[in-house]
Amino acid sequence: MEKKLQIFVSSTFTDLISERQTAVKAILNAGHIPAGMELFTAGDESQQDIIKRWIEESDAYMLILGGRYGSLLPDGSKSYTHWEYDYAGEIGKPRFAVVLSDKSLQSKIEEIGFKDVQEHTHPQKYKDFRDSLLSSRLVNVINDSKDIELSIFKSLREIERREDLSGWVSGKDVSSVVKYAEENMELRKENDKLKYELQKLKDKIKIDDNFNGLSYTELRELLIRENVKLNSELFKIIGREELNLLSLFITFEDLLSTGVSNSVGTTRDKLFIFSHVAPKLMRYGLMEAYKAPGIKYDQFRTSKDGLKFLALYHSKKVEKN
Repeated sequence: MEKKLQIFVSSTFTDLISERQTAVKAILNAGHIPAGMELFTAGDESQQDIIKRWIEESDAYMLILGGRYGSLLPDGSKSYTHWEYDYAGEIGKPRFAVVLSDKSLQSKIEEIGFKDVQEHTHPQKYKDFRDSLLSSRLVNVINDSKDIELSIFKSLREIERREDLSGWVSGKDVSSVVKYAEENMELRKENDKLKYELQKLKDKIKIDDNFNGLSYTELRELLIRENVKLNSELFKIIGREELNLLSLFITFEDLLSTGVSNSVGTTRDKLFIFSHVAPKLMRYGLMEAYKAPGIKYDQFRTSKDGLKFLALYHSKKVEKN
């Protein structure tokens, strides 16, 4: 879909008539729309308000600077062209400028006279503005009309690549715009639906990832901080005198899930787990005591919360790997 950009052209007026005409022609030849204050009639709005509105509604801003600074704003702070250039930059409009070279200015002096070409009322303001422009990468120094045309074509080619500029669209492309708008609306609806489903899933995970008021991470940290001194039988199996509660829970998860007891004949290592590990895990709701029918001895086994904790532990381990 072809898009035409509106380019606001700014300059002092009487001294740069031919340069403005060249710029307008070059913009039109590039397939875009020139706009400038000479095209507008005065209304009830102040001149600054009108200029601001047109700069805001344009896609890009171009400045042509000759040898004149131009008439000042009512507050006398700067000229209209200087203020326009600054305002375009403040609101983030793409902008570029062409500055007439000393050679070009000398030719204009010979053609129309020094008074109409060179600044004589505010020379220091003009010099400061010109110097600031020349120090910018957005400026091209030009000698003649051909340089203006080349500068405009080059600058517009770069600006045309920007996808954030709306521009003007031909009526023949309106159907395509409507189609894209409808497709975009459907995509937004689908995106909102996915966001809703994702939030529901997050809320569910948040609810599931809770152990008596503790999150999985908080409970995991508590288990890591609590160390258990092992008996000699477990020392032979594990090779350490001490192990944190999380490591013991993970190491003996199969045994604890099926259950440990204090029945006659239980080995000393399993009795230690029954007496010194299971009760500690029970404090966190990860183990539960139960007694099978007809069985006199006590048993401990992993609770529902314990099984959920183990499932989260292994799933997070897989995600990490």
